[in-house]
Amino acid sequence: MPVEKGQCVLVEYRGTLEDGTEFDSSRGREPLRFTVGAGDVIPGFDEAIRGMEVGQKRTVTVQPDEAYGEHHDEAVQAVPRSIFDQLPGPGDVVTLVTPDGTEVMATVVEPRDEDVVLDFNHPLAGEPLTFELELVGLC
Repeated sequence: MPVEKGQCVLVEYRGTLEDGTEFDSSRGREPLRFTVGAGDVIPGFDEAIRGMEVGQKRTVTVQPDEAYGEHHDEAVQAVPRSIFDQLPGPGDVVTLVTPDGTEVMATVVEPRDEDVVLDFNHPLAGEPLTFELELVGLC
């Protein structure tokens, strides 16, 4: 029976970038468990599972608009270096707290003399993502 919206599924997956670099995998862990259509996973992943049957495998490429969105240049901003107790390095992920108490994560692009350039985009924003999927069960 094909998977439909509202069903809980168990999925083995491997996610890669265009150059073949693996960014995530369920290998060595429990299968990913989620309810189709509940917004638990990115839209393109959710859509790729619909219509599959237990035991079926599929490879799909999800475009940025159905994954983590496009990369927005305006989300790359400089913040005062003084807000950090310890200076982070390029590629480090930092968590900042906004005045209203919301935590936001950013990736350090470049520490400079007076400030630190941070990228507030999701690390996979702007990337087409390829997933090797296997529907291993229903829950």
